[in-house]
This record gives sequence, structure tokens and C-alpha cells, in this order.
Amino acid sequence: MSMSLEERVRSAVAALLHASGESQTELASALGVSQAQVSRRQSGTAAWSLVDCDAVASHYGIDVLELLAGPTRATEALPADRRRALGRPANTAPPAIVDGGVR
Repeated sequence: MSMSLEERVRSAVAALLHASGESQTELASALGVSQAQVSRRQSGTAAWSLVDCDAVASHYGIDVLELLAGPTRATEALPADRRRALGRPANTAPPAIVDGGVR
């Protein structure tokens, strides 16, 4: 049995959050909504509207059709500069370079 469109969108958003290292709070800020609103959409209590989907896709630099296609297509379309660095936990800044060395 395949996922419903709502399940695909929720899964795609979760995958994009993970791949980019962003938190729900950071996504909410970019969309101009509260973290609670993002949480309700991700839990299925509220639905992602088409306007929301367009805003999420734009935020991540992907086409809305890639978002609607599901998590695999969405993360494959995520630009390299939006991906978190490998080996770096989510929500952490890259090391600062000071005097030619890493601090």
C-alpha cells in the first residue's frame, strides 16, 4: 500500500529537516509560522496546504513537485549547499577557522 499525499509531504519535510540539519523552529521561522504550527503539520493534526508546500519547497531550493513526490525525491533534489556536512550533528555550526587553523 502506498503512502497518501499527506504522508508523503510529512515524510518529505522530515527528510529535508534531517538532511539540512534544520530544526522545526528554524523552518517555522523561515515560513513565518510558529514551531507549534510546524509540529501540528508534521504530526498530522493539521495538514500542509499547497501554499505551505510551495513555501517549504522554495525555502529548500527544490521544486514543489519534488516535495510532493516524497522524501527520496525531495532529498535528492536538495542543493548541496543546503545539506549538513557529513559527520556533523544536526543544528551545529561548522568549526570556526581562526589564524589558518580550526578552533
